[in-house]
Amino acid sequence: MMVKINAFILLLLTLFSFTTDSFKSHQLRYPRVREAYKSKESNMLNLINAKNINRGELLIYLRAFKSEKKIELWGKNKSDQTYQLIKAYEVCRTSGKLGPKRRQGDLQIPEGFYHINIFNPYSNFYLSMGINYPNKSDRILGVKNKLGGDIFIHGACVTIGCLPITNEEIKELYIFCVEAKNNGQQKIPVSIFPCKLNSKKFEQLSLRYKSDSDKIGLWTDLKKGYDSFNQNKQLPSISFLNTGRHIVK
Repeated sequence: MMVKINAFILLLLTLFSFTTDSFKSHQLRYPRVREAYKSKESNMLNLINAKNINRGELLIYLRAFKSEKKIELWGKNKSDQTYQLIKAYEVCRTSGKLGPKRRQGDLQIPEGFYHINIFNPYSNFYLSMGINYPNKSDRILGVKNKLGGDIFIHGACVTIGCLPITNEEIKELYIFCVEAKNNGQQKIPVSIFPCKLNSKKFEQLSLRYKSDSDKIGLWTDLKKGYDSFNQNKQLPSISFLNTGRHIVK
C-alpha cells in the first residue's frame, strides 16, 4: 500500500541508528511498539530459544513468495554460518500478478533482492517496514521517473503493491526486525520471489512466459539466489549489472 510519509519524518527514521540512543530504545518511545513487545516478546523469545539463537546475537533474513502468499523469517546468531527457518507468516492480501513492478500504479508487488530501509512505528497500517524499491535493477528496467515507491511489509489486510500481514503478526515480525537492527544489522535482506522457484515451478514459469524476456531474465537470477540459499543456508552475494540483471554468487 502506498504510504505517504513526510520527508522530514523519513529523514528522522533513517537517522535513528546514528543517535547515541539505541535503535530499540528509540522505537520503544512509540505506543504501538511498546504494545508489540508487551504482547509478542515472550513468543519471539520462545521461537529463537528453540533454535538456540541468542537475542543479542540475532540476525535475520526475509523471503517472500507471491504465489504461496508467505513471508519466511530466517535467523541466526552473528557467529553462526547458516540461517534457520524460524517462522512463516501468511500474506493476507495481494495485488497484481506474477512478475516485477515496473511502473507506478501497476498494482504489482515487486520481485527482486531488497532490504528493509524504513521502520514506521505509527503507520496507517499499524506498523510497517519499508523495502528499498526501486533498487538498481528496477531503476534500469522500469519506466523512468514513473517507478513509484512506498512498498512496505505492514499490518492491515489491504494492499496495492505491498506485503500485508495481520496486525497481530506484524507486531511479532516488527520486533524481530527491531532486535536485529538493534544488534547492528543495518540492512535486513528481503528477497521477493514469484513463487518457490524449485526446478518444476521454474520450468512451468519458463514455458508459460517464454516470450517475456523481462520476467524470464529476472526469474533466472532469482532462481540462482533461491537455489544458493536453499543449498547452503547462507546469503548469496548480490550485485547489479548495467543491464539490470544480477550477479549472484
